[in-house]
Amino acid sequence: MTKDVIALTPKMPDTRSLLTGLFAGGPDLGLTSTGDGGVLQLCTRVGRPLVSVEAPLLIHIPGEAERLLGPDVSAPPLPYWWTEARASTAVPEAEPLAGSVCGRLTTLLGGTVWPRAAGTTRVVAIPQEQPPHEAQDVVAPSAPTVPSVDVLTESTAVVISDRPVLAFTTYLSDVLRTASATNRALHLITPPHTRLTLPLRTALRGAPNRWVIQDQASGYYDGLSGVPLAWRQGTFTPTSTTVVDAFTQQTEPIPERQLTLTFRTVHAPTADLLLGRGLETAWRHLTGSAPVGWSTAEPVNLPWSPRQLTDLARERSPAPTHLVAIGAADHPSMATLRTASTKAGVAQDITLTLGYTSAADVPLDAVESLAAALVDEHGLVSMLTTLRSARADLTLTPRLEAPPIPVSFTLGARDVNAIGLTHARRPPLAPRPRQLGTHTHPALYYRLGDGTDADAWIVLQHLTTHLKATPGAERIGLMLK
Repeated sequence: MTKDVIALTPKMPDTRSLLTGLFAGGPDLGLTSTGDGGVLQLCTRVGRPLVSVEAPLLIHIPGEAERLLGPDVSAPPLPYWWTEARASTAVPEAEPLAGSVCGRLTTLLGGTVWPRAAGTTRVVAIPQEQPPHEAQDVVAPSAPTVPSVDVLTESTAVVISDRPVLAFTTYLSDVLRTASATNRALHLITPPHTRLTLPLRTALRGAPNRWVIQDQASGYYDGLSGVPLAWRQGTFTPTSTTVVDAFTQQTEPIPERQLTLTFRTVHAPTADLLLGRGLETAWRHLTGSAPVGWSTAEPVNLPWSPRQLTDLARERSPAPTHLVAIGAADHPSMATLRTASTKAGVAQDITLTLGYTSAADVPLDAVESLAAALVDEHGLVSMLTTLRSARADLTLTPRLEAPPIPVSFTLGARDVNAIGLTHARRPPLAPRPRQLGTHTHPALYYRLGDGTDADAWIVLQHLTTHLKATPGAERIGLMLK
């Protein structure tokens, strides 16, 4: 299992302070780094990894430490530095070593260590020779492209964590990317109390990746589907199609709601194009303010800037760019944004989710006017809006949750033109769609329900079947594929 220790410091960890921290195990340990220098790794003399230290992040976003580490964390005033150390349990001394690395940083630079009890400044004696460890025996030393994980087999990279909130960190992003590149699945193992953030939930969606729950009573089960799992031939596989009791245990009805908008915009690749403006429009329309931050992973550390995220996307082009954005701490809101160059232009695929403490707080009446603004100003291709009963803090528990229910669907002017306005505006459902956009370039807004009746999925299915029953259907947008 990987034990994480984090130093939150008001001053940047410089070379001197980092070296002081890295000497927590004495002068006999080895030191390696990744190819880009983003991770330093303390190792035994025989190369057994002990502690990996991530490059420090400068956090500008209020509430990030509390969101990911819990309300009791004492973060320094903004901006502060976030330095993360991961200790492998392959060596018992690795966990106190990580605590000493972070404790020494905070002693020199101020700030705090999370978990609070982990921080020390003592020298941790590491035995020169370590006995074989089961997890390390299956790690393939000939596969240096995969970041350090707890178990690595020919088919699967396994990361074990007991953090209360598991986020889509730079480390997990690297593991997922390199696992995919080497035709491996990523399996995350956590205890039942761990919750996932939305970006990590999105990254794990679909086979072969899994969220594996290790439960004392139920054994291993899938945290997203509830099916029991077993470790067979180097990977976790289902042993039954019947979900475990722990996944379906009865709880009180959830009064909280999550409103999710999944939409695509397409723009011509002009020199003055700014990405993220459609997302900002949606955020302002539904919350009254712009996103507060963005990043390529969590914690979200950069102040919101369409110009900077556009520069990053251009630098990475023609490869797609995946980003995370977050709203103010007092109004839970988070989005994932994928930008890519297509034949039609620069496409932005966005999923924006907002949390509300009750159904009465959800601004469903604002969705149509938002759709109109995205059509008029941001090249909207399509947008699906759904509502579900789920935690307002936007984290996911390994329990059966209510599925999202469609509220509305918007079809942009390009696809209305491809299908034909007459056909698109006469679907087999009521009420009839509202026309958006201009008279010469009309778009259509279809209201499907109020988020309380699951039959709205049937209505949406009938709508998409109707829209695809046309010679222009092969050219229509994302939501109908």
